[in-house]
Amino acid sequence: MTSPLLSAEHSAQPSAHPFAHLTPQAVLDALDAVGQRGDGRLLQLNSYENRVFQVMLEDGGAVVAKFYRPGRWSDAQISEEHAFAAELDRAEVPVVAPLRLSGSPHDGQTLAHALIDGHAFRLAVYPRRAGHGPELDDAGTLRWLGRFIARLHAVGEQRRFTHRRTLDAQTFGHAPLARLLAQDIIPPAQLTGWRDACQQALAAVDTALAAHPACHIRLHGDCHPGNILWRDSDAGQGGPHIVDLDDAVMGPAIQDLWMLLSGSPGAMRGQLAAVLQGYRQIRDFDNAELALIEPLRTLRMVHHSAWLAERWDDPAFPAAFPWFGGASYWGQQTTQLREQIELMAEPPLDLSGLDQ
Repeated sequence: MTSPLLSAEHSAQPSAHPFAHLTPQAVLDALDAVGQRGDGRLLQLNSYENRVFQVMLEDGGAVVAKFYRPGRWSDAQISEEHAFAAELDRAEVPVVAPLRLSGSPHDGQTLAHALIDGHAFRLAVYPRRAGHGPELDDAGTLRWLGRFIARLHAVGEQRRFTHRRTLDAQTFGHAPLARLLAQDIIPPAQLTGWRDACQQALAAVDTALAAHPACHIRLHGDCHPGNILWRDSDAGQGGPHIVDLDDAVMGPAIQDLWMLLSGSPGAMRGQLAAVLQGYRQIRDFDNAELALIEPLRTLRMVHHSAWLAERWDDPAFPAAFPWFGGASYWGQQTTQLREQIELMAEPPLDLSGLDQ
């Protein structure tokens, strides 16, 4: 059997759908080459950006194999992700860190390169961990999540990313807008309205970020409830944990908190107060960052549209997001961006009397 490993310098042949080459046999061969011998049973897990498989091993164990989307991250960026996970693990912050692999040329490393049908993939392997979503209607859970994220941030602020992205208006707003316009995918009837609303919204984001400069630290970056697994109590190992830091960035602390909020402004006020009660038990929080919630939400909206558009040649995306790209989608985005402009003009959430 030919080893699927290759050096980091190898350049794969272009392909419209490289993930189509990740057949069960190809996945098993790639894992065998890094010292993880599967018994033939594997299950593709829910992931759109990358391809992730649960693989049962011959020794009776199980691992999760992650094949990174080709061309998205460099080796240096992934190495920073893995190093951050290792730091969190050493600090006993509940995170599933990548395993060290075996076999030349990557022995002892956490990142391997696999060549499959002429296509280059980056590969990492993780222990399997189970869990379910957190109960966000429970104040005790929110306080626990606040403590958990504060512990993550306490590690994150100890040093900076050098190669990974920074969450700012250019990277997550203006650049995605330019790419969307260059793709010429927005129906003519919706183009002017969406473009004007997006430009106005990003101008408001620029103003807000300039008025409320925040300290940037290493973050999870995509800390919505779907990316947090809750483990029921098991020998003191219950509570929240994270299994992936794929979107880790430099940014303001509030980025890892606001996506836990939902509902009316009153409901979000109570939720955020509970989260911060837990957070402040571990780490200080600057209330000035509350003014960044709606600007950050706006950046996420624009970035998400560009993300979908740029992944549309991956067959998984039209199947999972059939509502994307039509006139109704862009019309809805225009309406939501106009709502964001209004929200960014309003005072931030007031936690007076609730956040202490």
